[in-house]
Amino acid sequence: MRFSLLSIAAIVSSAVAAPAESLEVRETAVQATDRLVFSSTISQFITARNARNPSTVDWSSDGCSSSPDNPLGFNFENSCYRHDFGYRNFKAQSRFSDASRCANKLRIDTNFKTDLYNQCNNETLTSVCKKLADVYYAAVRAFGKKKGAEVLAAAQLAAQDDIAAEVARRAAEKA
Repeated sequence: MRFSLLSIAAIVSSAVAAPAESLEVRETAVQATDRLVFSSTISQFITARNARNPSTVDWSSDGCSSSPDNPLGFNFENSCYRHDFGYRNFKAQSRFSDASRCANKLRIDTNFKTDLYNQCNNETLTSVCKKLADVYYAAVRAFGKKKGAEVLAAAQLAAQDDIAAEVARRAAEKA
């Protein structure tokens, strides 16, 4: 068979262009972590977590560690999952080095507080929920896992008093 130079150029051009269009751009583990912690909604994060997608990151979690996942009925568990995901993957990706540890930890912790507040916005007793969210945030900022649990237990008792006061106030308004 004889091919003209023009025919060969057209075939080569098609062969080179086709794979570029069909190739999927793959995210690195660092890019996936950043997207899932800082750019995705909590719902998108949980969907990815349930599917364990991508498989190149650490999905392990202990929920809210030694603290209740659903204090006073407020569902903080998904926020805790994402917080754990951020910490575990940043550590595995060596992004908690001495130079960047404080800034990266603060960024993940601030996102945790935002997630908690977003959950609180869906709760009936929003102000009580946000007070408890503030305690969870303060605990991760100041104490870490062990002492944070003690602080949270005390805060949960105080929040129960706030709930009782809020219920009494609403009942008085209706009377």
